[in-house]
Amino acid sequence: GVAFLNFTDKIAFAALPSLDNSFEDKIAQKDARIEIVKQFFNKYRSPLEPFAVNIIEAADAYNLDFRLLPAIAMQESNLCKKIPANSYNCWGFGIYGGKVERFDNYTQAINIVSKTLAREYKNKGFESPQEIVSKYTPSDNGKWVKSVTHFMEELQ
Repeated sequence: GVAFLNFTDKIAFAALPSLDNSFEDKIAQKDARIEIVKQFFNKYRSPLEPFAVNIIEAADAYNLDFRLLPAIAMQESNLCKKIPANSYNCWGFGIYGGKVERFDNYTQAINIVSKTLAREYKNKGFESPQEIVSKYTPSDNGKWVKSVTHFMEELQ
C-alpha cells in the first residue's frame, strides 16, 4: 500500500550533495534526446510519438545511437504510416519475399529491432548506415544510406 506522511512524522535527510554531477548530466541528456525524438515524430505526425521514451531506453539498453531507430523507421515506413496491416513493423524488419515479421505492439517491436541491431549488426562491426545497409538492405543502390543518414542528421 501507499503510506502517507502526516505532519507528526519526522523525516531525516542524510544524503549530501555530490560533487559529481554526471548522474544529473545523464538524466538531462536522456531527457533532451526524448524531446528530440518526440518532436521528430510529431513533425511527421508519426504514431510512434508516445513511444519516444521507449526508443531512448532501448537505445541505451543496447548501446545504440538513439537516432538510428527513428531514422530507419522514417526510411522504411514514413515513421509507421506505411506498414503491413497489424504488424507494428515500422522498420521493414524481416520483410522480404512473401514474409512479414509482425509484432504485438510498438513497444515489443522497438525492443526486438533494437536488440537485433545490437546483436546482429553493431556487435559484428556494422554501426553506421553505410555499414548496416549491406546486411539490412543488400539490394540498395545508395538511397537507403542517404535517407537514413539525412534523418539521423535531422535528429541531432
